[in-house]
Amino acid sequence: QVQLVESGGGSVQAGGSLRLSCSASEYTYSGYCMGWFRQAPGKGREGVAIIGSDGSPRYADSVKGRFTISQDNAKNTLYLRMNSLKPEDTAMYYCARGSSIYCALDSAYFHYWGQGTQVTVSS
Repeated sequence: QVQLVESGGGSVQAGGSLRLSCSASEYTYSGYCMGWFRQAPGKGREGVAIIGSDGSPRYADSVKGRFTISQDNAKNTLYLRMNSLKPEDTAMYYCARGSSIYCALDSAYFHYWGQGTQVTVSS
């Protein structure tokens, strides 16, 4: 089975930075869209950023200019660099792999998910 494992979450103050990582023991990313999603308590899962199979990124409006998605296929690792964090960024963050070369900032396009890593941003 495809297994994705997130790491790098934690607690930071507003304005701080974190880098999330998503790794797989087997080669997972080549030829697929990859994405980061988040879910706060009582809210639905929200698309944060995706990166296409061609390497092109797309971001939610709420994180544009602050977050950067990238991947290292040789290391089977996906990253999300988060700068200028805000309290509203507080959520469980999930790494996901798309089911085809087509994808969008919508969880419906992603069929494989990690267990999540918690990000908490305080004022």
